[in-house]
Amino acid sequence: MYNQFVEIKVYYQDTDCGGVVYYANYLTYFERARTEFLREMGADISKLMERGIFFMVRRAEIDYVSPARYGETISVEVKAGKMTGASIELLYEITEKETRRTIVRGKTMMVCVGKDMKPTRLPAEMRKN
Repeated sequence: MYNQFVEIKVYYQDTDCGGVVYYANYLTYFERARTEFLREMGADISKLMERGIFFMVRRAEIDYVSPARYGETISVEVKAGKMTGASIELLYEITEKETRRTIVRGKTMMVCVGKDMKPTRLPAEMRKN
């Protein structure tokens, strides 16, 4: 299975008044890495949307270990966990690029749905990987 790494520079807009990344922004970082991960698996989000296939977050979990700060570069790693017919669990670890200090660990459960918003099988291009 794939591993995907995405580097993100922490800008002032990402932080609170103390220069620490605002806690909810980690979900945005997960989303960026997840988009790249799915693309690498052969699941181009825009092409899937044209086919009436969508991914929805069913569950998100985050463990905050250490704060990321303004000016740092962070690395978001994502890899696949458990996969069922209509869902995939994605595991994340965010580290500071230079020191490899762990900042956040988390996971999301993604459910594949059709236009009717009912669960549907994962695309064949994902199941083969």
